[in-house]
Amino acid sequence: MARKLLLSFGVAAACLTVSAIVAPPAQAEAGIRILMNEAKIVKLAQPADTIVVGNPDIADASVQDATTIILTGKGFGVTNLVILDETGAPIVDEQVFVSRQDARSVRIYRRSEVQTLSCTPYCEGAYKSDAERTSEAEMNVSR
Repeated sequence: MARKLLLSFGVAAACLTVSAIVAPPAQAEAGIRILMNEAKIVKLAQPADTIVVGNPDIADASVQDATTIILTGKGFGVTNLVILDETGAPIVDEQVFVSRQDARSVRIYRRSEVQTLSCTPYCEGAYKSDAERTSEAEMNVSR
């Protein structure tokens, strides 16, 4: 009896393990993703009248024409983009995720100082936006 019970627990555990492996990955967070200091073209289905970026220190929107917006990542973080038509109806209401380009950069931490190097292909001191300098200053204060 105990052997039968142990066997059924083993089968149940194996089924749970297989279902965990086969389960689909979690859905990625919706929104617009952009790298800092890079631009992305956003094409609209209808002409825009009003464009609002929640935090202009994180992203900026430039109007190319009534149906083409260029988003630029200025500082890392999350903000939102709202685009309205001439009647005030929303065309776009999305979160904008701006991240650093970690693939070609290296950060060196020396006590309370952080130095970022851009490695394209040689590692040199990277340009820092106001948002990066502010963020690093806040990190240094919290240590």
